[in-house]
Formats: sequence, C-alpha cells, structure tokens
Amino acid sequence: MNSMAVAIDNMIEEVKKPVDPEAGGSARKAELQAVKQTAVDCKELLVERQKLEQMMKDLTLGGEVSEGKDYTGGFAEKFSKK
Repeated sequence: MNSMAVAIDNMIEEVKKPVDPEAGGSARKAELQAVKQTAVDCKELLVERQKLEQMMKDLTLGGEVSEGKDYTGGFAEKFSKK
C-alpha cells in the first residue's frame, strides 16, 4: 500500500512538470503523449489501490472474501457497454 502511494505521488509530480516550450513538432507531441500516458497509468494505479483498500476493509470486517464479491474484474470491464 505504501509503495503504491509513493508511486502515485511520483506520477502526479511528473504530470505537474511543464512541457518544454522550446520543443516543437514530433518532440512536443511525444512529450505530451508521455504526460498523458503517465496520467492514465496513475489513474489505473489509484483505482487498483482503492479496490485493494476496500478488499482489506471487507476482510477486516467480514473475516473472509465471500463468493458474492468478485475482485477480479477491472475498471474497463465494470463500465463496458454490454
């Protein structure tokens, strides 16, 4: 949990850094794409951390994971249109 928090903080700090204003063309586009990918990765890690926290809370309160709770589905599966 602590490692995830540190990773999330590091990613947030990386996204906060300004894009080089002197970079042009494909270099600027690549830098912006890297920032976007870091933000997406950070969001996914944050969601996974929240799921882990909830699972730990459920285990603490209930003692075990019941069959009714499925922690295997990802973010995309939860919100995909069927």
